[in-house]
Amino acid sequence: MKHQRIVVTHYGGPDELQVVEEECPEPRPDEVRVKVLAAGVSLPDLMAREGIHPETPRVPFTPGWDLVGVVDRVGDGTYGIEPGQTVAAMPINGAYAEFVCLPQSELVPVPPGLDAAEAVSLVLNYITAYQMLHRSAKVKPGQRVLIHGAAGGVGTALLQLGRLAELEMYGTCSSRGATVVSDLGGVPIDYQRQDFVKEVQRLTGEGVDVVFDSIGGSHIWRSRKALRPGGRVVAYGLTGSLKAGRLASGRSGGRHRFRAIAIFGLYIAGGWLLPGRKRVVPYSIQTLKRVKPALFRQDLIALLDLLQQQKIKPLIAQRFPLAEAKAAHELLGKGGVTGKFVLVCQRDR
Repeated sequence: MKHQRIVVTHYGGPDELQVVEEECPEPRPDEVRVKVLAAGVSLPDLMAREGIHPETPRVPFTPGWDLVGVVDRVGDGTYGIEPGQTVAAMPINGAYAEFVCLPQSELVPVPPGLDAAEAVSLVLNYITAYQMLHRSAKVKPGQRVLIHGAAGGVGTALLQLGRLAELEMYGTCSSRGATVVSDLGGVPIDYQRQDFVKEVQRLTGEGVDVVFDSIGGSHIWRSRKALRPGGRVVAYGLTGSLKAGRLASGRSGGRHRFRAIAIFGLYIAGGWLLPGRKRVVPYSIQTLKRVKPALFRQDLIALLDLLQQQKIKPLIAQRFPLAEAKAAHELLGKGGVTGKFVLVCQRDR
């Protein structure tokens, strides 16, 4: 049986995403073949395509951090899992495909009846938000937080989970995203027209307890200025290395996994050395998953339960057929996206 997947053969722009048709993979011992229903499209995918994300594989590779699908075939040595079960996983790469084989240990059961696009939003975006709130920042009711990119995939997850945690929330966004931020319980700050540091100081008097910064680089210093004494920046991204979805430096075509992260590390170290008791704390979903896989599984199960209870509602910006991954990357690169882009696999067979 043939299936389609997306392949990056050279590091670079969206044109490097190619659709290939080939034989379906067969599960090895202890693996499960999953028919993908939905795969998330995220900024880390764009960074891997450009060759600059720390998790960038060597070419050729198939992008895709997160997926929800149905068990299609099981390999020898698997147990307690049968064809037809809906599961979620975060393979980091490989999700842009109609079928993918994964170790059984990577799969988390998804309750029946959930929308696959909404469920896949939990795997990368909501776990990132949940763990930053409760494991990195250890927030308490009534604390003030500033969320950068508040109308995006992780941003809207932080707002929804922050509201459940009874936080006072502020969020930077474009004017287009202001209504969404307000509707989710945050105070919007237009980063294009307002200085977010001055605006936070004006609104709070002394600053916020936590800033969630996905931009990285020198932006971490700006975020630090929005803190009250004793506050912390949770730094979790390097999206400042992109401009309109491409390398801001213009130097594309290579695999430079550690260039941006080295600079990132310098800013984190500086945050601890400078006076003012304002710390910079790094967060990496893949690192925490590798070190403490049980926490990842536990947190995803908790989030799936919240989704089933309708206490959270992921915002789906747009659904694309798998073959239109290039269009999804182009639009995500332009910015201003509210919620998450999702690739859906629904070809008739």
